[in-house]
Amino acid sequence: MKYLLSLSLSLLLLTGCSDNNTSNSSDILILNGTIADGTGGDFYDGDIIIRNGLIAEIGNFSPETVDVKQIIDASGKLITPGFIDTHSHGDALETPRFNNFLSMGVTTITLGQDGRSPGGEDVAGWMNSVEAAGIGPNIVHFVGQNTLRQLVDAPREVGLDPHYIEQMQQIISSSMQAGSFGMTTGLEYDHGTFADLPELIALAETVGEYEGLVMSHIRSEDDDKIEESIIELLDQGRGSGAAVHVSHIKIVYGNDPSRAEDVLALLDEARNEGLAVTADLYPYVASFTGIGIVFPEWALPPHDFDEIVETRRDELAEFLRNRIHLRNGPEATLFGTAPWAGKTLAEVADELNKPFEDVLIDDIGPRGASAAYFVMNEDVMRRFLADPNVMISSDGSPTMRHPRGYGSFARIIHKYVHDAELLSLEEAIHKMTGLPAQTLGLSDQTSVETPRGLIREGFAADLLIFDPASVRDNATFENPHAYAEGFDWVIVNGQPVIADSEKNSNLPGVVVKQNAN
Repeated sequence: MKYLLSLSLSLLLLTGCSDNNTSNSSDILILNGTIADGTGGDFYDGDIIIRNGLIAEIGNFSPETVDVKQIIDASGKLITPGFIDTHSHGDALETPRFNNFLSMGVTTITLGQDGRSPGGEDVAGWMNSVEAAGIGPNIVHFVGQNTLRQLVDAPREVGLDPHYIEQMQQIISSSMQAGSFGMTTGLEYDHGTFADLPELIALAETVGEYEGLVMSHIRSEDDDKIEESIIELLDQGRGSGAAVHVSHIKIVYGNDPSRAEDVLALLDEARNEGLAVTADLYPYVASFTGIGIVFPEWALPPHDFDEIVETRRDELAEFLRNRIHLRNGPEATLFGTAPWAGKTLAEVADELNKPFEDVLIDDIGPRGASAAYFVMNEDVMRRFLADPNVMISSDGSPTMRHPRGYGSFARIIHKYVHDAELLSLEEAIHKMTGLPAQTLGLSDQTSVETPRGLIREGFAADLLIFDPASVRDNATFENPHAYAEGFDWVIVNGQPVIADSEKNSNLPGVVVKQNAN
């Protein structure tokens, strides 16, 4: 193919504004590329005309016959849709460019994950503020169920009075009318952990009324609890009629690839029943979250931690010792927040000259840090990655001390396509473009004003131009904020945000809004 035959050829940007403003004038002409349209089908050679932020025409064109402002020579390169991150984090008002995502080819991110979402009760106002300030990539908004509980001042208890449920449903409804795409849950975290299945079904019913999606950080990803947690999500879909999605699918402490088969069989069975269910995955074997994940429920809110330490310290210390050893020991917990950032729990314990469980109790506590946890198996992760209904995410942010926020999408191409040959390039591109677009509804012209996620005429011009052999993920756990490289051109809504490998200050992104049905 062309992109393989000319690996050393660099892209050229030619500027040539026309003297006469005719109806044939367009913004950008991309010539001589090989197109991967995002469907997973065969690549083909072709040119693309971008006009008014849209893919206006696809075909074979002569520069002499098209009046353009820019010509990009994509000889030896692949042209794909921009990647869509189905699970991402960040603050659009604090870091609007999101260079970490743009640098690895992500042109659309999803915010409001793991049950916590921006915007509060005024999602429409938040969307307006974000667009007024400007953003680099496009943003898709989800309502967080944990946030909903806080907004209605629900007690930290199971089995809420109906009026709390009704208030949360009203906020979901107004958020969906503003353009949100659904709801997320964080059932392993404070507030979300108190939600029972009737509550989850009731909230999902409102999401389903607007044809939205329920994305879930399930109740537990531990090997001995993963199946019952998946079943809870499936039952939420069965009881409500809403489509459901497993966020960052994984098995903690699961070292047998057959365990992935067990989980995937549950999802396939639900699909055979007619339930719409999908999942996403980040390509690393370390997770990242708050240190509270290693503490017992009886030491977390609404319980008083200081009282627990005073009355049940020995029991707590024993729990933490066992829990940490089960999670591959203190060497497998790498802190991502000051003052311990970049150090393992074992190293901090050595520095403080005390047992690691005492460090957790006296110096950190359940809210005192976030960390990466090396608790997953590569072969299990690969089996999930190969499944056709599992797409790619980062679960990262501009500030998180985990390489996934800077490297996930580049890593898929570099490690799992080029080196390991686990996926074909066609499959990988589909998992990062067409599949998430279909799952979220971004490619459905009845769901959004401007469809995106595929290279088709009339779709948003979110495009990448790159040589797959040059793509690299440079972020590591030691240096987690190193930008990916190899994506020569990253175009969002027809405007380059990376041009000939150089970042600029453009903010062409939009808050994508789902049409409320």
